[in-house]
Amino acid sequence: MAPTVPVGVLAEAWRGGPQHQVSRLLKGCRVESMNELQARAVGTLIGQSGLVDIVDVAVVEGAARREDAVVTSNRGHIEQVADAAGESFPIYDV
Repeated sequence: MAPTVPVGVLAEAWRGGPQHQVSRLLKGCRVESMNELQARAVGTLIGQSGLVDIVDVAVVEGAARREDAVVTSNRGHIEQVADAAGESFPIYDV
């Protein structure tokens, strides 16, 4: 089973240009794009949670949809959105 990396998370990690360690990590991951239905779901969750960080909200939307766990450095944002959405999944801090 390969970890899923939402495309917005990749964009945040890629700040400043090529990131060789990130490139190595991505070889074992699935990068997930956002389609229109997902974008609408993320927009709905933004309204429900009051959090305007689209990337963190997209992480929750994807984890809930895929029934995945989340690995994050921002547990507070993930919990805020998950609580607003009525979702529960494992969250691991890094």
